[in-house]
Amino acid sequence: MRITQVLILGLLATLLPVQISFADADGERTALARVIHELQAIEPLITEASSQANPDARIRFQYEWLRQDLSRMQQGIREHIDTPRPEPRTFPPLRGDYRR
Repeated sequence: MRITQVLILGLLATLLPVQISFADADGERTALARVIHELQAIEPLITEASSQANPDARIRFQYEWLRQDLSRMQQGIREHIDTPRPEPRTFPPLRGDYRR
């Protein structure tokens, strides 16, 4: 049970700083890339926890489900980071001369 608590606390500690508001799109992308890195760093902890799990336990933690969810989160973050930035919209030119 201790390993599970460490995993959950590690995940929460990773995600909480991301909630800080960034006005800069590059800053947001950098922070999200760090989140992906931290999510990848959790994998060895999951492997360690799963190797120590009791296979005969009545209720077992679903490590594969955890891995799938973490993978989905990483994929979603990557898609957001890789989405092209919108180009500035073009507007028709202003007339500029308001006297006739």
